[in-house]
Amino acid sequence: MTNYIFEFIGTAMLILIGNGVVANLVLKGTKGPDSGWVGISIAWGIAVFIGVFISADVSGAHLNPAVTIGLATASKFSWNLVPGYIVAQILGAMMGNLLIWLTYKKQYDATEEPNAILSTFCTSPAIRNPFWNMVTEIIGTFALVFGVFYIAGGSMANEAISLGSLDALPVALLVMGIGFGLGGPTGYAINPARDFGPRLLHALLPLKHKSSSDWGYAWVPIIGPIIGSLLAALIFISLN
Repeated sequence: MTNYIFEFIGTAMLILIGNGVVANLVLKGTKGPDSGWVGISIAWGIAVFIGVFISADVSGAHLNPAVTIGLATASKFSWNLVPGYIVAQILGAMMGNLLIWLTYKKQYDATEEPNAILSTFCTSPAIRNPFWNMVTEIIGTFALVFGVFYIAGGSMANEAISLGSLDALPVALLVMGIGFGLGGPTGYAINPARDFGPRLLHALLPLKHKSSSDWGYAWVPIIGPIIGSLLAALIFISLN
């Protein structure tokens, strides 16, 4: 249970800082509308650093179902723990975005553009094409999970891989690099919980200016990252 609690806390902190900068950028009446894509990419790197540093020594700091599934596929994590980790990550992502909504409540009320509000919860593509959007998410998540295998010092000789707190910075830099290099087409979900949990919260909250939660797109940032993580695990196995 302690592992699940720290996955919840770590993911909540990840979303609080990461989507918090999006809220500061796009909502009406904030003091941070000029940070742009550079600010978003840097803030998500910092968000990963904080979430990983907090939870690494207890839960291994997956904070992402794609990471959990990838590690389990490579026999570096117990499949028995996978469902609990994924539930904790989704609930943590919802909590993180709930705290953003509470922080920016008056700005949410003042913002009349529904798509801007939705962007503070979940991702959407710059050019909507589900197949190519999924390809983008596969590639981005492959880069993340494959990098995690080696940042954590993994080899097939080791029974398990777990991110320690000292791995927080390189993982953060990896996510920052993915944001700068691969994030433009889809907003780089690369994490099913990061997208699904806040999207579900958006559907549930009594937002003043609310659009559809765009469930027609929601499968892309779920299926794409899972495929990317499986490919990363299979190639890692073949190389080791």
